[in-house]
Amino acid sequence: MLFFWIIVFIISLSLTIKSADWFVESSEKVGLALKISPFIIGVTIVSVGTSFPELASALVAVLKGTESANQIVAANIVGSNITNIFLIVGLSALAARVLVIRKSLIDLDAPLLAAATALFIFVAWDGVIVFSEGILLLSAFLIYLLYVVFQRRDEILTPELTEVLPDGVEFKILPSRVERRRKKGLKKPESELNFKVIVLLVLGVIGLALGANYTVESVLEISEILNIPSALIAITAIAFGTSLPELIVSVRSALKKKYEVALGNIFGSNVFNILLVAGLPALIKPLSIDNNTFLIGLPFLVVATLLFIISGISRRIHLWEGAMYFLLYVVFIVKICALF
Repeated sequence: MLFFWIIVFIISLSLTIKSADWFVESSEKVGLALKISPFIIGVTIVSVGTSFPELASALVAVLKGTESANQIVAANIVGSNITNIFLIVGLSALAARVLVIRKSLIDLDAPLLAAATALFIFVAWDGVIVFSEGILLLSAFLIYLLYVVFQRRDEILTPELTEVLPDGVEFKILPSRVERRRKKGLKKPESELNFKVIVLLVLGVIGLALGANYTVESVLEISEILNIPSALIAITAIAFGTSLPELIVSVRSALKKKYEVALGNIFGSNVFNILLVAGLPALIKPLSIDNNTFLIGLPFLVVATLLFIISGISRRIHLWEGAMYFLLYVVFIVKICALF
């Protein structure tokens, strides 16, 4: 039975990730057909798209109604953000030997990520995230969206730019995958609805629901068979699985020296996970945080965020920093799994 549920977990998680892509792409086309501004579509549906697998799993988990299912939500959020920084950024820096960071990411996005992380730690400090705290997180998320709309519009609409590092080295800014999709939409101000778009939209919704449901169900079954906390599987396996597509894209982009593609989604994805994926389910039911996530996951989350911001101040993440990030991810996995 264990092997069966492991297969179910892999298939359902893959379905969730793929369905999120279908949903985002078809929703983007539907929005264009309804004459919604491509820019607004870009900063809402497209930007949030990378967090849809985590959000779908979180909603299903709280609707299950059990304590073990409920604990999956916070564990997945914390694990995903740690994975995004330590594993994805770490391996990307190892692949490229050095990652160059855009100045605006450090001046604007880094403080927002720090503030969002601090807010999450604050509301999670008592081991539970209640309705009022969910409202607080969602309010912060709306503020973040307004920031993107009003402060990042020129940057998103601007083609490739050139920046100069403090030491005089010039480099080109390449748009991230999300920004490239936004610009692609801007080049197509009109889009006609057709049968394929509607089918993909429906399949995306159904796939997200089914995939998330069986992902959570398989986690609960595996945790019961192995007699381990479901949150432990969420903070490791689910977090790694939902980050795997971004990991592949980032490492490939780093090898091609496309630094903005490698790093572009990490800041936004982490902010969305903290504010949206935690805030919305908390409106349905208070989110409980298990001991492992609280005592090990949260400190690692703080360390990961601080190191990411500190590394970015020099506008470069070097090979040795990438190695350090990767080793810290290994330490996190070993520690959270109580292997030493």
